[in-house]
Amino acid sequence: MLGIPNLVDNVASNQSREIFWDKDVYNLELERIFARSWLFLGHESLLPKPGDFITTYMAEDKVILSHQQDGSFRAFINSCTHRGNQICHADSGNAKAFVCNYHGWVYGQDGSLVDVPLETRCYHGQLDKAKLGAKHVRVETYKGFIFGCGDADAPSLEEYLGEFRWYLDTIWEGAGGGLELLGPPMKSILACNWKVPAENFVGDGYHVGWTHAGALMQVGGELAGLAGNRADMPFEKLGFQFTTRHGHGFGVINNAAPAIHVKRDGWAKYLADTRAEVGRKFGPEREELYVGHWNCSIFPSCSFLYGTNTFKVWHPRGPHEIEVWTYTMVPRDADAETKSMIQREATRSFGTAGTLESDDGENMSSSTFVNRGTITRNGRISSSMGVGFEGPHPVFPGIVGSSFIGETSHRGFYRFWKEMLDAPDWKAVKANDDTWDSMFTNRNYWNDKVDAAE
Repeated sequence: MLGIPNLVDNVASNQSREIFWDKDVYNLELERIFARSWLFLGHESLLPKPGDFITTYMAEDKVILSHQQDGSFRAFINSCTHRGNQICHADSGNAKAFVCNYHGWVYGQDGSLVDVPLETRCYHGQLDKAKLGAKHVRVETYKGFIFGCGDADAPSLEEYLGEFRWYLDTIWEGAGGGLELLGPPMKSILACNWKVPAENFVGDGYHVGWTHAGALMQVGGELAGLAGNRADMPFEKLGFQFTTRHGHGFGVINNAAPAIHVKRDGWAKYLADTRAEVGRKFGPEREELYVGHWNCSIFPSCSFLYGTNTFKVWHPRGPHEIEVWTYTMVPRDADAETKSMIQREATRSFGTAGTLESDDGENMSSSTFVNRGTITRNGRISSSMGVGFEGPHPVFPGIVGSSFIGETSHRGFYRFWKEMLDAPDWKAVKANDDTWDSMFTNRNYWNDKVDAAE
């Protein structure tokens, strides 16, 4: 394995191809990224009643997320503390307790060990059940979205989302009703490294007009003009890219939220009816974001397209494979017909066999497996588009790129990826809070643009 400093070059804006292939890199990711980051577990709408549960993953760790009787949520490792068997094999349900089918150990809704067969006769009163509950993970919720973290020293979820919450509130709260997820998720296996889809969703507007040219021409609408990457498109007037402290980012295409929906009347009307309230609450800049189309990733492995409203989790299965979980994201207070139509349109475009999903899947697999060759793997991959055409913005938090077609958000994603691999603990990460954006050297980019316009 190459040394960590060589995996990502923030100055030259490139990465080693080993990041998509090397098993040692992947094992270090499990230890220093997935075990220390806040990972998406579920949404309150997926388990609304006490006793409801879902089984999910934190990277390759199996997890049970359970709605407690007091209304809170708890998550614990889905493995019996006796001999390690998986406790629960159901995808979801409602349960008073979880019983291991190997030896019958019983765990409560909170993961505590509550009963052991033959405890008195065979353990002779020497079993301390209080110390043998399932291993818990930290659980925190933001606007209904539930995340888990395996590191007691990690910042809170709100701190981890940081300035990115300024953007998320625009849609996760919106006019007031917020969002929900429609499940159960579609699940599929894709032969690729987990970072390929994560970087694609973090803001890859470059591929849209080329990879999806045929689909865009078929769908029509606002994005049809992007097909073929037409040079006459005013790309710097169509949107922006954003990256923030902990690698979260997105690209937005202005006024294009329902653009990929063929049947869009209900969704378009909902946006028209609620945008004024979003503007009143959050201001005109965020009102414009509210009706834009977002390519978004929450570091490391949770992504969504707002507007199209597909919501993805990229569960890693080794360095060369992922399990993709796909939900539909809808306004909580929309009518049932609008929610159903959004779900059908999101499934048509980015479901397991969706029109645009199929385009992306082929590229993601190829971008991974081409690196199996030794000579190929000794090379670098570039993320230099738009270097210098980005910087701190007078309104938008983080670093803002000049166009939705660029790689500002890619550079931000891999900057933090490298930082997490470098850092021995969260204390070392926090030490960089004041200088995290120093690699973006054009500090006056946006001020100069304003001055030039005047």
